[in-house]
Amino acid sequence: MSTPSVINMTGLSIPSHEISHPQHTTTHTQPTSPTGSNDEPLSPIINCMLAGGFGGAIGDSVMHSLDTVKTRQQGSPNTIKYRNMISAYSTIFREEGLRRGLYGGYGAAMLGSFPSTAIFFGTYEGTKRLMIDTWGINETLTHLTAGFLGDFASSVVYVPSEVLKTRLQLQGQFNNPHFNSGYNYRGLTDAIKTLIAKEGAGTLFFGYKATLCRDLPFSALQFAFYEKFRDWAFFYNNLDSKKGDDLSITFELLTGAAAGGLAGSITTPLDVIKTRIQTQNPSSEPVTPSATHVKGQPVILQTGSVLKGLSIVYRTEGVSGLFSGVGPRFVWTSIQSSIMLLLYQVALRNLNDLLGNGKDQF
Repeated sequence: MSTPSVINMTGLSIPSHEISHPQHTTTHTQPTSPTGSNDEPLSPIINCMLAGGFGGAIGDSVMHSLDTVKTRQQGSPNTIKYRNMISAYSTIFREEGLRRGLYGGYGAAMLGSFPSTAIFFGTYEGTKRLMIDTWGINETLTHLTAGFLGDFASSVVYVPSEVLKTRLQLQGQFNNPHFNSGYNYRGLTDAIKTLIAKEGAGTLFFGYKATLCRDLPFSALQFAFYEKFRDWAFFYNNLDSKKGDDLSITFELLTGAAAGGLAGSITTPLDVIKTRIQTQNPSSEPVTPSATHVKGQPVILQTGSVLKGLSIVYRTEGVSGLFSGVGPRFVWTSIQSSIMLLLYQVALRNLNDLLGNGKDQF
């Protein structure tokens, strides 16, 4: 996601088994949950969707420029001026500016950010409540399953927007004199028209399988790490989530950032293949690995297979090729996750106050 992907986060300052539940000071006499703690009134699903969409859109907006740097590094790993994250950032800004350079593809990103994140949270919350409250299934398995299903449901929206976003990010400004990406769209509307006219509407789903192969493991790892880090944070602070204790904002941000950054780093090779598949130009001649190929030189994959893509990149570019862009991806997933968590919780509480809340409302 577009990200969503950036998208798969839980709420702040709340028990881990009730991720989206707002905190209340009154005592409730509702049935005991599968984890043994008293249920808080559940936020309506629509509130979760709106809050998630808002948090995801703002988080993606703040971190879009760094995502552009990551895309340049992954899409053109042999371009020397983009190899270092900090120098690449300053180079793009100096040569191409903010709007068409660092924020190239922003419009495409926003097309998918809010709706895909909203769909994710709606699916995630609905699945979680069914599995934990109704079926009494283990929390960890529930979080993993709900994250998987949330990503799968939202992928229909964020994959097309990501295809457009990555191409426009790689291209930069129109008639870019500083970098030749193989694309030259006048803007988002022209990109959509040109892509459909020359390559077919199906091109909007280039890398669909690769995106799912990246995001599903990312979600699984992110939720597993987040829950574990949060447990450690409660233990370190001598707090008990089942008694309604809350972590400080600092620890909430740190646990979310650590989970997102670690999961993002581990899944970088899958992100590299996803980016290459979505940005490869069908008109280019495919380059196949051979004994004469210079190691470190990027190849045109011309394949939709994730495993074949991983093999080609490893044989021709080595481990460094598989982990190209790991620096900005780590920073992006860490900071975006923290922003997402905070804004999601703030928005959810305000929506609950404005629209009201109640158990299992939609």
